[in-house]
Amino acid sequence: MSASPYPHLLAPLDLGFTTLANRVLMGSMHTGLEDGRKHFDAMAAYFAERARGGVGLIVTGGFAPNIEGWAKPFAGTLSTGGAARRHQGITRAVHAEGGKIAMQILHTGRYGYQPLCVAPSRIQSPISPFTPRELSARGVERQIRAFVRCAKLAREAGYDGVEVMGSEGYFINQFLVTHTNRRTDEWGGDYSQRMRLPVEIVSRVREAVGADFIIIYRLSMLDLIPDGSTWAEAVQLGKAIAQAGATIINTGIGWHEARIPTIATSVPRGAFAWVTKKMRDELRAAGITTPLVTSNRINTPEVADRLLGDGCADMVSLARPLLADADFVAKARADRAADINTCIACNQACLDHTFANKLSSCLVNPRACHETTLTIAPATERRRYAVVGAGPAGLATATTLAERGHAVDLFESADRIGGQFNMAKRIPGKEEFAETLRYFARRIETTGVRLHLNRRVQADELKAGGYAAVILATGVTARDPKIPGQDGPNVLSYIDVLLHAKPVGPRVAVIGAGGIGFDVAEFLVTPPGHSPTLNLQEWLAEWGVTDPATVRGGVVRAQPAPPARQVTLLQRKAGKLGKGLGKTTGWIHRAALQMKQVEMIGGVNYERIGPEGLFVTYGEQRKDGQIIPCDTVVLCAGQEPLRELQAPLAAAGLTVHLIGGADEAAELDAKRAIDQGIRLAARL
Repeated sequence: MSASPYPHLLAPLDLGFTTLANRVLMGSMHTGLEDGRKHFDAMAAYFAERARGGVGLIVTGGFAPNIEGWAKPFAGTLSTGGAARRHQGITRAVHAEGGKIAMQILHTGRYGYQPLCVAPSRIQSPISPFTPRELSARGVERQIRAFVRCAKLAREAGYDGVEVMGSEGYFINQFLVTHTNRRTDEWGGDYSQRMRLPVEIVSRVREAVGADFIIIYRLSMLDLIPDGSTWAEAVQLGKAIAQAGATIINTGIGWHEARIPTIATSVPRGAFAWVTKKMRDELRAAGITTPLVTSNRINTPEVADRLLGDGCADMVSLARPLLADADFVAKARADRAADINTCIACNQACLDHTFANKLSSCLVNPRACHETTLTIAPATERRRYAVVGAGPAGLATATTLAERGHAVDLFESADRIGGQFNMAKRIPGKEEFAETLRYFARRIETTGVRLHLNRRVQADELKAGGYAAVILATGVTARDPKIPGQDGPNVLSYIDVLLHAKPVGPRVAVIGAGGIGFDVAEFLVTPPGHSPTLNLQEWLAEWGVTDPATVRGGVVRAQPAPPARQVTLLQRKAGKLGKGLGKTTGWIHRAALQMKQVEMIGGVNYERIGPEGLFVTYGEQRKDGQIIPCDTVVLCAGQEPLRELQAPLAAAGLTVHLIGGADEAAELDAKRAIDQGIRLAARL
């Protein structure tokens, strides 16, 4: 019998009264399925698919224990027997697949985006417009009883356990630090009193649910706010939570108001496992054997197994990686890591959707959270299809068609697959994008797509091919901004810079501040071959993250490396640059460029380019003309669809489908491209 490919990750975990099949915990994610009765069947299918894929323990998105704990009006709540009965469909579906599932109890406190929110003190959060009501002592007691009632109802609903959300700056966390807890009664004052709330909640929940029910406590081990908890306080709480009856302690990193990225693609893999290890060592030294979970940016079985083998934790939390691939664990067990659709931590279809009040999904896996409406069924009749263009849209379409049993020819004019992703993966902090191309290359092999590289296919060839339809995923071409002097030797396109590595001078003006403009600026200020994402110590210094044992909250002054070039980023629109970037990552891109001293200017007119630089004016009146001195001007002025094959193919009577950039070029959108491609392939 061959040895397990990932012996630490796939080892069972004995919790005493029950055993988990492996060390993978599906971390809690708010997907929008929690909010409203109409999504319960979809939620059951979503979790059942992950249980079927082999996850050791699933944790749901957060459910409030009462209306005061709502994340937003009418958010998911478990406070009645009727609600518990609705949840039984979820637990039955997971148990039918041999899985285990815990429900997260989430009280948002002052983070609630609703007027009924409550908190230890009347202090408004910087991320909510609502000022919370300060709880009386009796009010605190009511909140504790609500947690207990919620846990009992979760047991009635068939859940195997609950996770008490005690981190990320939510309600329980707000009691722990003086920044948000100014109370002078028995729930405030010194730390032993501020920590009473979580200890009371865990001990009373344990008493209410009995000994054979999983209680996970999400402990904030690194607040990443200037006046957060000290390390001694976090350890004191960890010990008390274990003694109060927690079955498992999960790791929480950073309050939501912290200005340090924690799960974006630019964060190194396993960036915070050292904090969990530090806590685990403290608890083990005290004779406490409660299993600990480490979390954040663990997206491959190799990384997960290494962290467990190094003693960082007893389990790993994978949240978005299980959006990207429900079969992550099953593929790891079968030694098929190459077949895993890896999470690239882009946030575009998960967190960005959450903040826009949309159902979550996944850029690389649009079926996530849409399992009941997007099915990939075997074709009833095998047909031949041509897909032109092997960027994300073409790759998704071609491989899905082939998976369904169709014969597919995929034509690509370049010498490799990937399209715009071949540029994206070169941006410091976006190295993960290479994983998507690795996955699709493997999918081409396993599904039998016939790939034709270096092939600029012509309309006549496609007409003669006998195809049922032609899918044009030909992408985009750079828009011509028509600036006088743009044909000069000191002017390059973003393609010249990112794909062809043409030399760029020490002073650069970047025209266009959309996603590509920001990426190009990031590329230019970073020394060649250097990326903090690939070096944890450099990344920690760059963002000012330190050992919480030395500084309260674990945050110090950032120490970014000096910029490789002097860059000016410009846009025609007035106002803040990067406004159209992702809701949850745009601030990171802006902060990163500000740390690299990139000058950002909006409301400009590009008048001309000369040897001395770029001449601009401002506003509709074209006033205050000035030269932006620079050695190189880089054009990132948008894109236009590339559709040259559409007209001749349509004229010949062929069925033609446009997808991705060929359909709509505005702000290159891989999320839309992959979703569009898979949905088209599913219905052809």
